[in-house]
Amino acid sequence: MKKLMLRSGLLALACALAACQDANSAAKTAHKAETEVGVVTLKAAPIALTTQLQGRTVASLSAEIRPQVSGIVQERHFVEGSEVKKGDLLYQIDPASYQAAYNQAKADLLDAEATLNSAQLKDNRYQDLVKDQGVSKQDADDAHAAYLQAKASVARYQAALDSAKIDLDRTQLKAPISGHIGISSVTAGALVTANQTTALATIRALNPIYVDLTQSSKELLELRDLLAKGGIAQRNAQVSLTLEDGRTYPHQGKLEFKEVAVNQATGSVTLRATFPNPDGLLLPGMFVRATLAEARQDNGILAPQQGVIRDNDGGAHAWVVDANGKVERRQVVTGQAMGNQWVIQSGLKDGDTLIVEGTDKVQPKQQVKTVPVTLDLSTGGGV
Repeated sequence: MKKLMLRSGLLALACALAACQDANSAAKTAHKAETEVGVVTLKAAPIALTTQLQGRTVASLSAEIRPQVSGIVQERHFVEGSEVKKGDLLYQIDPASYQAAYNQAKADLLDAEATLNSAQLKDNRYQDLVKDQGVSKQDADDAHAAYLQAKASVARYQAALDSAKIDLDRTQLKAPISGHIGISSVTAGALVTANQTTALATIRALNPIYVDLTQSSKELLELRDLLAKGGIAQRNAQVSLTLEDGRTYPHQGKLEFKEVAVNQATGSVTLRATFPNPDGLLLPGMFVRATLAEARQDNGILAPQQGVIRDNDGGAHAWVVDANGKVERRQVVTGQAMGNQWVIQSGLKDGDTLIVEGTDKVQPKQQVKTVPVTLDLSTGGGV
């Protein structure tokens, strides 16, 4: 009897222990199912698709000053580095020999005009006389031919005078454009020759100023592919600049054109933007970084980068929580980065609950407890 009671007691104790173990196991399972994760809810919004490019500034107009006649420079009429206007006198070349040539051509023209006047009078008289047989037909023809020759001589001497006037005018080198003029390569007293290879000075128009940028052909193809699919819309590209010292240039620029061919050496295309430069802050040859807004995605999705995990094969995935509180793994395709977020091309949609904290503690179909978190998601990508 005692043995039976002892066995019954041991059996009851074993059952109690088993029940406790089951309760502990259930508690652990419940605890595991209630793993807390930090989440954000994704919202579709217009996104300005931007491209970061490097480039250099280029004068919108540039003119090298070269003499078109030879001679001694008598005077320089500008201050190096100053602003000049179109038509301003820059250099004066000694005009003496060219003035003399002009005077000679003018005298030759006057002589030819006098000869023409005499020949015309004689031709008119002979034309009247030949009607009355006062002179022979041959004499009348000779008089008319002399008149025509005198007329041709006047035209020839007029052309010579015009040429001499052009050379005389060219002794004054004037600004062909308005802009800033640089260093002069000659001083007064220097001998210059017509069409020499060395420029006397260079004028550059700096307001507005160009910025030449390069974009890889791969990036251009990706943008055109998105445009073709209708996911984004073309926009009039506005360009902002970051200067070499890190400052943001205060004026916005506008994209003017894209090169129609790919540079075979670099695999890139050239883009040109125009910027206002009223203060002359931008100078030709400066290195700049440009942010180019090329298109707009009306219903774009931005996902925090910490919620997108890169795979070993180069792909990416994310963890989302469904309406039942269970974890789901999504393969995603990312576009460009905007601040600390990725532009999502596929895999995530408006309203998805994305896990951004605790991604290392979850697995598919796991029950989790979501805790909304606030992240600094400023990107400057909105429109």
